[in-house]
Amino acid sequence: MSKTLKFFTVAFMALVALAFTVPNRNVGDGYKIGDIAEDFSLKNIDGKMVSLSDYKDAKGFIITFTCNTCPYAVMYEDRIIELDKKYAPQGYPVIAIMPNNTAVKPGDDIEAMKKRAASKGFTFPYLIDAKQEVFPKFGATKTPHIFVLDKKESGLVVEYIGAIDDNYKDPSAVKTKYVEDAVDALINGKEVPQKETRAIGCSIKV
Repeated sequence: MSKTLKFFTVAFMALVALAFTVPNRNVGDGYKIGDIAEDFSLKNIDGKMVSLSDYKDAKGFIITFTCNTCPYAVMYEDRIIELDKKYAPQGYPVIAIMPNNTAVKPGDDIEAMKKRAASKGFTFPYLIDAKQEVFPKFGATKTPHIFVLDKKESGLVVEYIGAIDDNYKDPSAVKTKYVEDAVDALINGKEVPQKETRAIGCSIKV
């Protein structure tokens, strides 16, 4: 490999890493690390209303803003399922929320959500933010966009915001699993090693 090609290869890899690790500054007025997240009540694909307070035994949550139509969200679906399978038994279940305006993205309506959840075998609630009131409170801007909450005496504390890991294209090439590292730290009573990364995905449609 020539010196010039090697330089550009290294530079490109650095830019890819930077895309994930630079804090997401376009979150707006949503939650920041250390904030207390409010409870919400949203309709699940089974027609029932779901709130975080329903999970009496939960130690925290992996709140995942996602959808059916975004290619990034689709690429992360299997990993989201695995997160729930791994961490729900340990007290940190996944709660998936579809934030898009379905008039803009009809492929994300409740019927499409039901079909997608059934075809993929979702093991977690798949809620619709029909009035688009919840995602702005969190400050979510992308699908997918993850918020890890930890239940403390003061309430549900936001401990991590950002991406699931550092490679949306290829799960086998992932080097840093941001969400797993965060939840593992909380389970072990340790500080989350990296509290914020840039969410990589499609913009939420309003």
